[in-house]
Order: sequence, then C-alpha cells, then structure tokens
Amino acid sequence: MTGRPDTSGPRVVAREAWTRVRSLAPRRSDWTSVRWGRDLPAGLMVGLVALPLALGFGVSSGMGATAGLVTAVVAGVVAATFGGSRVQVSGPTGAMTVVLVPIIATHGPNGVLVVGLLAGLFLIGLGYAGAGRFIRYVPVPVVEGFTLGIAAIILLQQLPAALGVRAEGEKVLGQAVGAVGRWAGEPHWAPTLVAAAVVAGVLLLARLRPGVPWTLAVVVLATAANGLFGLGLATIGTIPAGLPAPSLPEIVVSDLGSLLLPAAAVAALAALESLLSATVSDAMTVGQRHDSDRELVGQGLANLAAPLFGGIPATAAIARTAVNVRSGAVSRAAAVTHSAALLVIILVASRWVALIPMAALAGVLIATAVQMVRVSSLGALLRSTRGDAIVLVGTAGATVLLDLVMAVLLGLVLAGFFVLRQAAASAQLEEVPLDDTDHADEELALLDEHIIAYRIDGPIFFGAAHDFLLELTQVSDVRVVVLRMARVTVIDATGATVLADTIARLEARGISVLLSGVRPQHERVLRELGAYDRLAHENHLFATTPDAIGHARLHASRVPHQPGRATEGHEPATPGPAVGPVVPDAPDAPDAPVGATGSGPDEPRSAS
Repeated sequence: MTGRPDTSGPRVVAREAWTRVRSLAPRRSDWTSVRWGRDLPAGLMVGLVALPLALGFGVSSGMGATAGLVTAVVAGVVAATFGGSRVQVSGPTGAMTVVLVPIIATHGPNGVLVVGLLAGLFLIGLGYAGAGRFIRYVPVPVVEGFTLGIAAIILLQQLPAALGVRAEGEKVLGQAVGAVGRWAGEPHWAPTLVAAAVVAGVLLLARLRPGVPWTLAVVVLATAANGLFGLGLATIGTIPAGLPAPSLPEIVVSDLGSLLLPAAAVAALAALESLLSATVSDAMTVGQRHDSDRELVGQGLANLAAPLFGGIPATAAIARTAVNVRSGAVSRAAAVTHSAALLVIILVASRWVALIPMAALAGVLIATAVQMVRVSSLGALLRSTRGDAIVLVGTAGATVLLDLVMAVLLGLVLAGFFVLRQAAASAQLEEVPLDDTDHADEELALLDEHIIAYRIDGPIFFGAAHDFLLELTQVSDVRVVVLRMARVTVIDATGATVLADTIARLEARGISVLLSGVRPQHERVLRELGAYDRLAHENHLFATTPDAIGHARLHASRVPHQPGRATEGHEPATPGPAVGPVVPDAPDAPDAPVGATGSGPDEPRSAS
C-alpha cells in the first residue's frame, strides 16, 4: 500500500463523469436574470418572425409545414433550457434544409427523423468531449464575414416578399435578381411601401429609444393599415391547428450504417451554425458569454426531442437570435416565450396571425439584417491588413454564393494561408549588431579560428525551411558551424528533415556542426527525423552556446584546416528564419528561450 489516492479507479471515473454532466446541466442561476418586461415582448416578436420561417423551412425540407412548426416549438424550448446561451433562438434554418433535401430523397421522411436522432447523439458527445472550445480558433474576419454573408442572405431572401412578387429559382441571389426584374416590369407599390416603412420605423425608432420593442408595434401597425385601407397585401395565411402526438420513429438497424454519414454532416452543420450564432450574439450584447460545450449538449437534446414529434433537425438561427437581441431579450425566457407563442398560435390564435402581411415581416427581417452588420468593425478589418480584408470578403461571398459550411472552411483556409505567409516572412536573415569592441575582437578571433556561429530566430517549418537552410550550405572557409537553437519557436517535420539534410551536407564537406540550446519540445522531432544522426561526432549537442564555442575551439585547434567549398549550383537564397553570425555568450549567460531574461549586450532582443 502506497497510501496514494486512487485517481483511475471506477469510482473516480464515475465521479468525474457525473461532475461533467452536472457542469453542463441547467442551473437555477439561468433564470435569475429574467426581465419579463423585456423578455416577453422580445419572445413574442421572435415568435411572429419565426412563424413564416418555420412553415417555409418545413416545406422546403420536404417534410411539410407542420414539421417546421413543430421543430420551432419543441427544439426551441429544449435548446433554450439546456443550451449555453441566454439569448439564442433555435429552430429550422435554411442551411439545414439544404442538407436535408438529399436525405429525404434517399431515405424518406422516416430517414430524416432517424438522422435527427443520430445527430443529436453526436452533438451531445461533442459537448461532453469539450469540442466546443474549438470555435475559439475561428478568426474574427471569418466570423465577421460569416455574419455579413448571413445578413446579405436574409436581405436577398426577403426581397421578393418586400416587393410583392414570387420567388423563383434555386439560388437566393437569382431569386432576388429575378424579383427585382419582375417588379420593375410590373411594380407593386403597396407591399414595397409597407416593407420600407417597417424597415425605416424599426431602424429609426430603435435608434431613438433602444429599450422599447418597436418591432412588435410596427408589425401591428402594418397589419392594421392593411385591413383599414384595403391594401390587399399577401398575408401569412392558414397554419396547422395542433401538434402531433410524440412517437419514436421506426429504426431499422440495417439502415443505420447508411445514415451515419448524413447524421454526421447534420451534426457538424448544427454545431458550426449554433456556435457561430452564439459568438455573434455575444458580440451583439453586453456581458453575454456563452458556454460552447453546453450549447452543443443543448442542441443535441433539441435534436433528440424534435423527431419524436415529427420535427426536422434544428440549429440555432442567427436571424431569429438577432431579432431576439434587438427586441430587448436578456434571458432564456425570451426564447422559451418564442416557443410558447408559437404553440399558442397553433392552438388558439391562428386566424389572427393569418392577417399579418408578409411584406411587414420581410421588413422586420431586412431591418434585422441591417442591424447585424457592424460597420465600424467591418471598416476596421478592411483597413487593418490585406489578408484580413481578403478573408472577410471571401467568407462573406462564399456564404452567399456557396453554403455556410463551405464558407467557413474557405475562410479558415484563407486565414491559415495568410498566417503561414506572415510567419515565413517574419523570419529574416540578419546580422546581430555588435556594440562592444571586445566582443567584436572576439568575433574576429572566432573567424580566424574558422568557427562561425548562427542564431536561428523564429520557426523552422515548411514555409521557410528550404530558403533559410540553403543559405547555411553555402558557408565556406570554416571548420565548425555552431547553430544556436534556443530561439527556434517551431520545428515541423519538413523543417527537421531539411535541417538534417543541411547538417549532412556540411559534415560531408568536413565542416563539423554543433547544436546548442535545443528546446526539449523540439528534441523528439529532430531525433525522429534524423537530424541528430547526421552529426558526425558524439558530444555535438550543448545546452549553452559558451559550451559549444569552447568545444569548437578545441576541435578547430586539433583538426588541420581544409576549407569547405560552397555547394555549386545554388542561387542566393531569399531570407528565411532569422540566422545571423553571433559571438559567444559570456560564460554566465547561457542561451535563453524567447522572452527569457539575461541576454548579453552583444545580443539585443528583437522588438517583436
């Protein structure tokens, strides 16, 4: 018996698992911030906005209007209760319906229900695995570009209703252009003026008195005007009169294998859209910060619940979340109210809601799209760097022209490209200036002894390794090369392989290579990829540069000078990671990693 506590037994594992479950469960504190004076009107407004969207997305998915409405009610209340954001609104979305259309064509309506259940399980697993933190690695230009693209899609989607014409075509951009063309040939002024009045009213009144739910008031006025003045505007129309009874969809075990990939795609889209929506909602509110892992669990539970009532897979909806925030929501009560309002509408108020003009709701969404765009933030990003501007514009364009998943992937690829480009460009070949005559004399002494030391600053990776290490192969008239590695920040497989090849070339020409200050995290990759094996002699690894210089002097004094010749056929290399001839540190100043103290006066630190 050692007396040590058991940290891996079944009880400990079970206790840790239970702690994790409790950490992502609803809390009493979730409801302490409720302000019914703000949350109730906001929830009602979102319910009215969500109604036609839920019906439309249900139809476009192929599952029917009832499925869309059921999803908005059931998934909305479950995600609001168990999710990680206080202001997030969930339900059917346009992006999700695009994914569902081929699934229903292949597997039928029951297949969509089973896919929803599987996607829910995947999302819950991602949440408990802590995958929500990866949203933090999405760069700001990608998020802003995604938001701008969503705002553009909302505006384009609502143009036909605002102009009083039919939406024709598959792509939202084509629908909008066609709607404008048909309106120009035969203008419909009543819906256009009502939509414009709603947009102007929402934007202007919200600027004058931000805390008042003007959106609901403007919609009521537009509905009254349509009835009083006989404008003849198209309205929401008839909606279903009730919810279906809950039941488990038929699960055929032999079909599960073919449904796993579609379910994974649905889960990935739901996670991506929900976490990006939560990030956007954080930016639109003061003091609101979501829990990414809990949000994934909440969305998973919502997708488990919706299929039991015949609903389709759901996700957080950026447009409805934006309406919720702009209408004054401060807690989960608003999203729950949105679901309750939809349920009440289904049961008792369908004939009144049927009178709301579609042009008025289109105006609400257009105003919401305008409010989603933060002009100051966009301007700052466009002016910051060319890379940020390209990432922002590329992500926004892909969101409109392609789809949401491809847009984010494209944005991440572009951002990664510019980061690598910047990392490679930031590493320069520089000679370290010498401020001390004694040190300068010592450097000359080293050169006379045919010893040269190089300090490597920055990353040795695939983006810069070839150019930088090519420079080392061209040294001549030396016996020993000392490579100071303490300030190397990153070494990848390509960098280690090229370094090993460079060492082999130098050793083959009779030039001994010494390495000093290799960081522990870099030793493994250098050893595994052969850099250490290329060193011709033992004891060529040193903790500090003074030790390496001392060994180099002994070696140079014992070995007759046979000048190494520069490798023929090499063009002058472009700058790679910073490599500069340096003098040895003082005996009491060993190599230090970047950011450490104790550099000698002969080795000024970079300003970066």
